[in-house]
Amino acid sequence: MPDPYPYLLGHGTENDFVLLPDHDGAVHGHLSAQEMAERVRALCDRRAGIGGDGVLRVVRRDGRWFMDYLNADGSVAEMCGNGIRVFARHLVEEGLADPASPVEVDTRDGLKVVTVDGDLITADLGTPTVFGDTIVGVGTTSWPARHVDMGNPHAVAFVDSLDPHGPVGPLLDPPSRDPETFPDGVNVEFVVRRGERHVAMRVHERGSGETRSCGTGACAVMVAAAIADGARPTDADVAYRVDVPGGTLTVTWTADDRVLLTGPAVIVARGTTSL
Repeated sequence: MPDPYPYLLGHGTENDFVLLPDHDGAVHGHLSAQEMAERVRALCDRRAGIGGDGVLRVVRRDGRWFMDYLNADGSVAEMCGNGIRVFARHLVEEGLADPASPVEVDTRDGLKVVTVDGDLITADLGTPTVFGDTIVGVGTTSWPARHVDMGNPHAVAFVDSLDPHGPVGPLLDPPSRDPETFPDGVNVEFVVRRGERHVAMRVHERGSGETRSCGTGACAVMVAAAIADGARPTDADVAYRVDVPGGTLTVTWTADDRVLLTGPAVIVARGTTSL
């Protein structure tokens, strides 16, 4: 069993993460990829561990804060929209970043800029990449879906109902997808319309299962909805409300083709563990 090491637990609209402060890499940096994956699975286990949708290792790399994010199954992910807001909240609360200035966080999808405004945190997730249509399915039911990349891959399907007793179901298993388009898996969002520039979604995240929220997924949903509505920004920003099971996010697609994700992020616990 390893020596005890510190951890924190935080969430953004109930998408929850175990944070591992490891600024100089001395605590977890010596682990092999397999050993780190095993540690992540132990930490994220909701019955035998702390519980979480993923792990955020807080480390310095090349003079910048780096969000080393892994999914609950130990797999590596390129980006996490809710996670980066929780990451920034931690930096601010620990005095490691100035909330009055933009917080720069390096990720596997490049450098991101995060701003803190009281309870709300906004992450600039950059320019979306919009591909063509694909197909996703649950059981014997399938839907057309829009392929949107927000640093990680998403398939956005508009459906009639999000009822877990309906065609979308409880999402216990990953939805089927085109293996040629998504050979490494994909985050799948199912979406219903609630009103003008207002949608609701459920999501099955690659490597974590169904979660209460997905930040990059909310961004992909907004982009797909705006395109379908003919509301792609040209001279002015366009904002949508995106309801997730864990709360509400605001996604703004700016006139200069950047996607901004705004929502709450909180740290709820801290301690030490030997998992």
